[in-house]
Amino acid sequence: MTDRIVLAYSGGLDTSVAIPYLAQKVGAEVVAVSLDLGQGGEDMESVRQRALDCGAVESIVIDAKDEFADDYCLPTIKANALYMKEYPLVSAISRPLIVKHLVEAAKAHGGTHVAHGCTGKGNDQVRFEVGFLNTHPDLEIVAPARDYAWTRDKAIAFAEEIDLPIEQTASSPFSIDQNVWGRAIETGYLEDLWNAPTKDIYAYTEEPDLGNAPDEITISFQGGAPVAIDGKPVTTLQAIQELNERAGAQGIGRLDMVEDRLVGIKSREIYEAPGAMTLIRAHEALEAVTVERELARYKRLVDARWSEEVYDGLWFGPLKRSLDAFIESTQEHVTGDIRMVLHAGKATVTGRRSDHSLYDFNLATYDSGDSFDQTLAKGFVKLHGLSSQIANKRDREA
Repeated sequence: MTDRIVLAYSGGLDTSVAIPYLAQKVGAEVVAVSLDLGQGGEDMESVRQRALDCGAVESIVIDAKDEFADDYCLPTIKANALYMKEYPLVSAISRPLIVKHLVEAAKAHGGTHVAHGCTGKGNDQVRFEVGFLNTHPDLEIVAPARDYAWTRDKAIAFAEEIDLPIEQTASSPFSIDQNVWGRAIETGYLEDLWNAPTKDIYAYTEEPDLGNAPDEITISFQGGAPVAIDGKPVTTLQAIQELNERAGAQGIGRLDMVEDRLVGIKSREIYEAPGAMTLIRAHEALEAVTVERELARYKRLVDARWSEEVYDGLWFGPLKRSLDAFIESTQEHVTGDIRMVLHAGKATVTGRRSDHSLYDFNLATYDSGDSFDQTLAKGFVKLHGLSSQIANKRDREA
């Protein structure tokens, strides 16, 4: 029986080249699996057909937009997840979902191997392969771009030589990954850290412009999940999509960062994630009102660790599962409304309200009606600083 390789197929350069290359190198049939994660742009039927045109024996397209939003983007919102305090895990959270569907496709279509188009320099090879090893360790893993030293220029030359239907060319060699949560752009002239990104690389966001009229928006949450925008009920997917449009029109969510990759190198990455960044900022603002101080302090540590686990490809690991349980337990009272003004590249919180608020006006006010007993503060300050006071006295005398 002929081996079958189930390939994570994006429709881009690396995975398009992988279909005929794997057929030649491994002598196996290739089943292409593509997920619609709300990336927009090219019609998914065109992507499916391209895989067949490149030589796949079967090409499968799965509509996973709502699953992605509910099971992967929503936990990212609840965790306020920003790797290195900036990156909202655009690609990282999509990989475990792709792994899930590739494993299911392998079971359904007699797959003996799974394959991806990642290089040996990136994080995605780890995310895919650790995911496969965690969920279906019997599958053989093939990574043509890595295992056969398949560089981007060689891939372009090979594709042109056999007339593969691809979008990337030698004159436009960007590597782009996108879904409804955001868009990631790398390689090409961006590899020189001194080169500024040009306007043409952006697709989800407009140029920030002070001349644009501000857009005021109210996002409602229930248990940490966005459930309405301006009073209109929305699903998580609809919330992300609407904010991609409205925040994107204001130039919100553009990131240009040098990232610490899991493999140990630093990499320059350009991201645009207008909906993701707006939702995370709104969720953080509501947590500030509804989550108790000590719990909030500890959750910030957990949020950072959750982001690192997901970035490092450990979505299916036991620590990530335990962190999920902790984060979910903190969301019980994260219900209420956040008003924001979207303008000129910034999402600014201007109002907060919640029936679960821990903010007490009578304790906070400096005007008449203040119920805070300031006479207690003097003794509190002395006791709070007592241990450091004693230590400093010792050090001065020494």
